[in-house]
Amino acid sequence: MIMFMKSASCRRVSNEDLNENNKYLEYYYRGSSDNKNVDPSIILTVWRKSLLVSCSGFTVIDSKGNLVYRVDNYCGRRPAEIVLMDGFGKSVLTMRRHKKLTLGNDWGIYKGEASDQIHKQSHKKQTPIGYIRKNVTLLQGNANVLAQVYIGTTSKKPTYVIEGSYDERCCKVFDKLSKTMVAEVKRKEAVNGGASFGLDVFQLVVVPGFDAGFAMALVLLLDQMYG
Repeated sequence: MIMFMKSASCRRVSNEDLNENNKYLEYYYRGSSDNKNVDPSIILTVWRKSLLVSCSGFTVIDSKGNLVYRVDNYCGRRPAEIVLMDGFGKSVLTMRRHKKLTLGNDWGIYKGEASDQIHKQSHKKQTPIGYIRKNVTLLQGNANVLAQVYIGTTSKKPTYVIEGSYDERCCKVFDKLSKTMVAEVKRKEAVNGGASFGLDVFQLVVVPGFDAGFAMALVLLLDQMYG
């Protein structure tokens, strides 16, 4: 695979470089869609690897092989901040680890890039659109629950609940009120008896009406909590 040289002043690579590198992603998305069964859900293939050299992260492609999301972490696998970018390098969401000392593992989710978190005119911090809290079995008592997702900053009850096992790449996001599934992480099956993809390549299935970028943000934070 062609490796890209790290740039200290830029998070992004050019579209030309990404297009040149798309042929190396073919192995990972081949067979990810099934034309025999029409499913309106969005099916993304998640590769637990950055396209940049000496950089940890994620590469996400759709069923047609298009690069839709990327994450490039220069600070290893346990950063204090994670930026989810689209395929063109534009920041979609920023996740920040809360600094409060708690038994759980809390992250705030913000729109845009980290540099956009301070309003230039008011100099006030942007409020998160939501946050995710790792389930602490000693407190919540349900070992099947991985994390709870809260929308807004004042909500005391979770809007979504994530259940299953991220270690096994088998977990689901449920709407807390309706009990319906809105997103699912599952292993990617090998095509025609081919080699197993292992745990570093898996699928993210997003139900229509649920934001795919937000679903991917939840995957990134599950990886921080349980990866």
